[in-house]
Amino acid sequence: MTEKLNAIVEQLKTLTLLEAADLVTEIEKVFGVDTTVSMAPGNWATPTAAVAVVEEVEQKTSFDIVLQEVPADKKIAILKVVRNFTGLGLKESKEIVDNVPKLLKEGVSKEEAEKVKKEIEEIGGKVAMN
Repeated sequence: MTEKLNAIVEQLKTLTLLEAADLVTEIEKVFGVDTTVSMAPGNWATPTAAVAVVEEVEQKTSFDIVLQEVPADKKIAILKVVRNFTGLGLKESKEIVDNVPKLLKEGVSKEEAEKVKKEIEEIGGKVAMN
């Protein structure tokens, strides 16, 4: 194990049972995983089971794009990107830019989501991919 992992394991050893339960709950929220893996009797959770859960999370194929932040001096530039990306009219796009955080589009591919995120962030805005 690496030094970093050893340090984490040592810190985990100091947790109370209540703190450990809170940690598991937080990990579930942050990484979107379910730790209540149902297994046949006699089968114990293995590293392979953990890898399967991680791979399932990593294989997400569609994303929702949420405009998080728009600097006042960058509104027009971001408005143009929002219009191009969403296909909405000027009024609807302005509504999104003026009322962040706001959903731009649902169910887009990872490539498209990353492209729009990069474009908006280069201008100065902030975008989240969910």
